[in-house]
Amino acid sequence: MKSFLSVIAALLSFSASLRASDAYAFVHRSNGLSSVPKSSSCLKMKIFDWKRRTADESLLNDVEKTEFTLDNLKPAPGSRHRKSRKGRGIAAGQGASCGFGMRGQKSRAGSPTRPGFEGGQIPLYRRLPKFVGKPTGPGHEKTIYNVISTDALEKAAAGSTVTFDSLLESKIVTKSKFDLHKVVMGKGTPASNLTVQAHAFTKSARQAIEAAGGKCELLSPTTNAVISE
Repeated sequence: MKSFLSVIAALLSFSASLRASDAYAFVHRSNGLSSVPKSSSCLKMKIFDWKRRTADESLLNDVEKTEFTLDNLKPAPGSRHRKSRKGRGIAAGQGASCGFGMRGQKSRAGSPTRPGFEGGQIPLYRRLPKFVGKPTGPGHEKTIYNVISTDALEKAAAGSTVTFDSLLESKIVTKSKFDLHKVVMGKGTPASNLTVQAHAFTKSARQAIEAAGGKCELLSPTTNAVISE
């Protein structure tokens, strides 16, 4: 009983001495409570201390006197985060569902919707009017030809006038969904003295036809009439 009373008396005397003296203040440290003089310490806290405790804030103390150059530029403390590790347990922050929720279409594996999908309603690319004659849009300028190889001209009769229709009647070529025809170079050599009519010729095909004594005639893409060169 006497020892308990002596402990109480010691505590009371210690608290009274603290109230009587203002020369010391308590500062919270990692190793416990310690007393330091007020004049030598003011309670300072690092900026973003709760985000990045190991940040180098030496430049922040004299930011007005610091000349920033390319070699001393650093990100603001707390602005850079480590990459989140998803699907690695609930302690990782994005563990169980990785931020995609519990259920629904957008939580499933793979891409949930395709580009341009608007939930089932008529999408924008179908609501807009179409450009007639331009299947791939207003910037479509590429001309698509039906290709006629010099292999087909090799089977034509020598000295005749060759068009796509004549080749089709002779069953040398098959039907085409394109109205414009272009003669290209193949493995075969054209027959001699041919007059070939088409909407376009490649340079090598023209040289092969003319080397065999033939002639190349361009057709108008709209009227299919021979264009005089």
